Amino acid sequence: MRYSRAEYAKMLAAQQEVARAEEDYNRLRAAYLEIARNEPGHEVALAMVGADMDRAHAHLQVLVGLPQMPFTHDPSRTVSDEATREHDETVKEGA
Repeated sequence: MRYSRAEYAKMLAAQQEVARAEEDYNRLRAAYLEIARNEPGHEVALAMVGADMDRAHAHLQVLVGLPQMPFTHDPSRTVSDEATREHDETVKEGA
């Protein structure tokens, strides 16, 4: 299947936008995990990064055509639970 130049340019731009959105989400997720693991007591920072991460995740969902479902957990809540679980496992292994 051949694309016209205009169609190809639109497709390429969409792919680049999805890649940027995914990079933003992954960068924010990594920052959130770093704070959750290494900076106990920084709930305000977690809330701020978590809110940005949730917005980046919602934007990524829109770009790839997924519907936003109101009954799913926010990504930051899921990542926070994961970081807490990993921290607890590390503490148990060290004790």
